Amino acid sequence: MPATPLVDLARSHARIGEELRAAFERVLGASAFILGEEVERFEAEFAAYCGVRHCVGVASGTAALALMLKAAGIGAGDQVIVPAHTFIATALAVRHAAAQPVLVDVEPASGLIDPNAAAAAIGPRTVAIIAVHLYGQPCAMEPLRMLARRHSLLLLEDAAQAHGASYRGVRAGALGDAAAFSFYPSKNLGALGDGGAICTDDDGLARTARRLRDLGRDGGSDHLLAGYNERLDGLQAALLRVKLAHLDAWNAERRALAASYRRLLDGHVQLLGEVEEASCVYHIFPIRLTGRDGLAAALRAAGIATGVHYPRALVDQPILRKFTAAAPAARDWAARELSLPIFPAMRECEVAAVADLVVRYLG
Repeated sequence: MPATPLVDLARSHARIGEELRAAFERVLGASAFILGEEVERFEAEFAAYCGVRHCVGVASGTAALALMLKAAGIGAGDQVIVPAHTFIATALAVRHAAAQPVLVDVEPASGLIDPNAAAAAIGPRTVAIIAVHLYGQPCAMEPLRMLARRHSLLLLEDAAQAHGASYRGVRAGALGDAAAFSFYPSKNLGALGDGGAICTDDDGLARTARRLRDLGRDGGSDHLLAGYNERLDGLQAALLRVKLAHLDAWNAERRALAASYRRLLDGHVQLLGEVEEASCVYHIFPIRLTGRDGLAAALRAAGIATGVHYPRALVDQPILRKFTAAAPAARDWAARELSLPIFPAMRECEVAAVADLVVRYLG
């Protein structure tokens, strides 16, 4: 078989190439490259898609996380609960907001934040919990919502991997007080560059986030805050508008591919534990096994790419070691997770070939 990459953006883009080129020509003709009409239209469309009143486009997913926290009033002296198994940007954003991340363990089956671990970590300086919808699967939000309500905490979403995912029929982005999205090219909804967004129903938070992303300006010449240059550009917004129209279909493809993987690999490796009442969009298809490096090498020899998300728990990252906590489940995910190829336009025969090699390698 031809080589199978972990993600193949070229295949997805080939199917909508004319639409993308038309969007590029539209922006080129308007010469509106920073914020502007395309950004405003994308913000309105993505807010409607997620089911919230506001979407604030920013320059990256990391910017979305940091500005969301700052716009929520979180800063020096505050503590924010973060799962120990996630991309480091979640915790670094808390540091960028001058607050302290409190790292807690995750559920062994899903790799998502453990509500009991979060409850045990709440202290007098705790102001928020960040629920990371990892691998495209929403957290079980109801226990977290009850916990946040009981302690008067903000419940924030890191939805960087969960565009279009839902919990109890509500899409990611509308499950907490505010949500941060990434539009990194390989995401389920990815730009042809970098980008991010903050989604919320909170009018004040959205207003502050808009000011913070644009050097503290209030739409004119007055700078009201010590803001940042973290604006989503018009070209990326136009391209994202094209892709948003295809997102549900692409997510359906991902779910079908994941269902095939699960059927073929069940009983051979540990599969992602599915959250009850959640609809996963499988941004990543993770498996777990002891000795993953050997399997990765065998697949690589057959032309199949793999990945590791993520090879080190946050409690073991050098920059975060002073926030170290017991996190055995997070460390287990870091030690044994291996990501298999999954992307829209991937063929069922490729899934079958990957699964067959995994099963044969494991004997």
